[in-house]
Amino acid sequence: MRSQIKLGKIFGIEVGLHYSWFLIALLIAFSLVAQFHATNPAWGEGVIAAVAVATAVLFFVCLLLHELAHSLVATANGLPVKEITLFALGGVSQIERNPSSAKLEFWMAFVGPLTSAVIGGLCLLGVHLIGTAALVPGVAMLEWLGYINVMLAVFNLIPGYPLDGGRVLRAIIWWKTGNAEGSTKSAARVGQMVAFLFIAFGIYRFFMGAGFGGLWIAFIGWFLLQAARESYLQAGLTHALEGVKVEDVMSRDCAMVEGWLNLQNFVEQELLRTGQRCFIVVEQGEVKGLVTPHEIRTVDRAKWPYTTLQEVMRPIEEVRSVAPGTTLASALQLMSRNDLNQLPVVSHGHLEGVLSRAQVVSYLQTRMEFNSGNGHGPGH
Repeated sequence: MRSQIKLGKIFGIEVGLHYSWFLIALLIAFSLVAQFHATNPAWGEGVIAAVAVATAVLFFVCLLLHELAHSLVATANGLPVKEITLFALGGVSQIERNPSSAKLEFWMAFVGPLTSAVIGGLCLLGVHLIGTAALVPGVAMLEWLGYINVMLAVFNLIPGYPLDGGRVLRAIIWWKTGNAEGSTKSAARVGQMVAFLFIAFGIYRFFMGAGFGGLWIAFIGWFLLQAARESYLQAGLTHALEGVKVEDVMSRDCAMVEGWLNLQNFVEQELLRTGQRCFIVVEQGEVKGLVTPHEIRTVDRAKWPYTTLQEVMRPIEEVRSVAPGTTLASALQLMSRNDLNQLPVVSHGHLEGVLSRAQVVSYLQTRMEFNSGNGHGPGH
């Protein structure tokens, strides 16, 4: 889940919006307009619309604070956070490394619902102190934010991995068993069961007349099911890659091309002829950069004969790279976080090879075929 719209940085963490955020923001605003119109018709249409929009915006501020709590605990314990993205179902913090202990996992997960519960409690306390008899827009806003944040805290504590409650469950199993991978798989299985319950309940509510509300519950269940399945597969993938180094899988036969070659000749003579997707650009035998089909597609085809590889390549100093001894799992995480298909392998300033996603997939397929053919699972 990546941000399409950047909002800026908070405590050094990039904050952004996914396009799906606008859908849920509109739905919440329209829902609030209907609710406030039914409960406070004397406000007038303009006041109702303004309060609904303001309440929706403040709700997403609360979601941001929830995610910031996760991120700040992570950064305080040495885990870099790339960004926070708000999307249709809430928010997600892109933490670049997994926690190293069950205790850290527990607090990273639990602090989010705790933050929502505190926000909800403060809002409801404000309503209590002011009094609901006033029926002023500010009171209605605080009351809605109070109840929704308490509900958000309770919802996130449901033990459905990868919800916060599922991560709390994973941390407890990890603490009891000492097995991080096994705890992830166990929590993911529970997450799948919870997701199926959500889907079944949502469908039941839909046929009982709940309409869109029932479908929304089923959609949340489907989303949780996909996330739990991916988490389960990721745990298996981590185990399959255990002990494997980048140098074991990378390609050492890197295709090299001269920087003066124009794009037209490069595409016809090298790219299409060989089928390779990553080329090292050299000048007088010295490595200068990297070029892939992505860089070629950014140039208008009419300009290909007049544009050289040197003009479009990514300079080698700007290209993310790994050392040959880096674990394959770490390299794959780096490629995923930065949406990279190829990763140069560099040792002491010298290019040793290139790692591609296709090579990782090929390695896993070969290992799976071998293991299944011998009647063993991964890691045996």
